[in-house]
Amino acid sequence: MTVFLTILVMILLFFVWVTVDIWIGRKIHKSRVIPYKPSPERKSDAHFFSHGDKLFDDMLKEVYDAKDHIHMQFYIFRNDSIGNKMLMRLMEKAREGVEVRLLVDWIGNSLPKEKVEELRKAGIYFTKANAPQFPLLFFSLNFRNHRKITVIDGDKAYIGGFNIGDEYLGRDPKMGRWRDYHLRVTGESVADLQKQFLLDWERARKEKVGQEDRYFPPLREGPLTMQIVPTDGAHVIEKILTMIDQAKEFVFIGTPYFIPEKQVLNKLISLSKNGVRVQVLIPKYPDHPLVKDAAFNYIKTLLNTGIEIRQFYEGFYHSKAIIVDDKIVDIGTANFDKRSFHLNHEVNCIIHDLDWIRQVKEEIDDDFYKSSEKITFDHIKQRSIFDHSKQIVAKVLSPLM
Repeated sequence: MTVFLTILVMILLFFVWVTVDIWIGRKIHKSRVIPYKPSPERKSDAHFFSHGDKLFDDMLKEVYDAKDHIHMQFYIFRNDSIGNKMLMRLMEKAREGVEVRLLVDWIGNSLPKEKVEELRKAGIYFTKANAPQFPLLFFSLNFRNHRKITVIDGDKAYIGGFNIGDEYLGRDPKMGRWRDYHLRVTGESVADLQKQFLLDWERARKEKVGQEDRYFPPLREGPLTMQIVPTDGAHVIEKILTMIDQAKEFVFIGTPYFIPEKQVLNKLISLSKNGVRVQVLIPKYPDHPLVKDAAFNYIKTLLNTGIEIRQFYEGFYHSKAIIVDDKIVDIGTANFDKRSFHLNHEVNCIIHDLDWIRQVKEEIDDDFYKSSEKITFDHIKQRSIFDHSKQIVAKVLSPLM
């Protein structure tokens, strides 16, 4: 009995430690948040990718053609087929004298030490962001640099939802087809993505790189009006509300994790009641436990107000997109969940252009109407007692999801 009580006390003390650690960390984080300022609009251009093979073929070609520098940042970088193909290409360029920097997240990185040493010997500068720190160990463990930015020679860049790994090419038999959205950006906005990469690099490596001219070459204006919007665990909600508040006809939200904050949820309900068509697309088959259960805490309320929610069944839907009235599209790294709202370092690209958005929307509409099925009240009724129990657990844990 004494042993049992000792173990029980230790478990309780552990949970108290975790709770206090995260609570203090959140307080400190909120105290450091600066007021929200919209990013400047730039004149740029963008090419839309929704298939990993086409994206990585394009990216590998641009890396091969690099002349001066390659700055690459991913949340996840796998030690697998596509990961090693990319690393081999980067090492080739480094040996040719091209300056190569590779930044990965501490949690998302899966490259072994031997591989990292090989990269460094080839001349690649490699570092990891957001390593855990004392005394707020658990809060620091929950930080993620979730950005995916690649800048090549300062005049072309990539941003979106794809990471580097075979599953993003649909090669994981458990996940099947992988659906994601990514952009290749040219024009003035490349400088904003370059600035963000260098800022993240300096934070992670504690090393000042400098704003050299070769990192910021003259850039031509493009046909699209574009904003690059980085967020550091704050202001995602303000960004979303600013966009959807402009809706007159419809709002589309595509996300792998749907765990909205109250003010966003209420805004979607208000829009639907006022005649705006609201559509939400989520995956049918989740990649993490409880995230789908967390979404079901909101689905019944949304269905009651006429919002259409569908689940993508042809593999895994990992895309992050918001479309408003064919006038605004937001594609980037931020999910529609508490982690992206309050913890993660994210970056999104907002584009204002009717013709460009309509072309992209045609492809996204295929995901919504042809590759997904409606979630109905029958789906809710068919959920078991175990499913409802998971919803309760998911609601408690939602601040960390």
